[in-house]
Amino acid sequence: MATPDRQLPDSDDSRRTVIIIVAVVAALAIGGLFYVLMLSVGSGTTEAKLEGAIRPGSPEFEQYGSKIVLDKPEAYQSKQALGGIVMNLQTVVHNFSGRTLSGLEIKGIVVDHQNKPVNQRAAVVVPSARQPELENNRSMIVVVLLEGMTDKDDRADIRMEVSGFKFK
Repeated sequence: MATPDRQLPDSDDSRRTVIIIVAVVAALAIGGLFYVLMLSVGSGTTEAKLEGAIRPGSPEFEQYGSKIVLDKPEAYQSKQALGGIVMNLQTVVHNFSGRTLSGLEIKGIVVDHQNKPVNQRAAVVVPSARQPELENNRSMIVVVLLEGMTDKDDRADIRMEVSGFKFK
């Protein structure tokens, strides 16, 4: 007695089709997620601005700017998972102005061998959650994070400078 072969072409083909569709949709979703993440990482950071700050060129900046002293900055760099380089520029700020600083903006700059900026960013370091103000004759550590550099960038030197301040 011969038993006929059971063939279920419709159910096997429909299962295979459903699995392929689900795999393609999942791949597109994961690819879209990585694309959005890469855009957010590559977009860089927005420059922080201290509103109402005393800026270079003003008479008060000339008078008090030399009394807000920065130590020689140090840099620490690390590679990101997506291939970029992140640099942490760090220095110590000393307030010898005779007044309490209620706002302080520091600019971190990486320059090439021709002294042209490769990357730069300004950060408002006072006020912050940890440092609401910087009193006279006090010091604090300042870190500025620079993202978006590559191995091909000519990174010859680093600089940090006061780009604005406010008094209490």
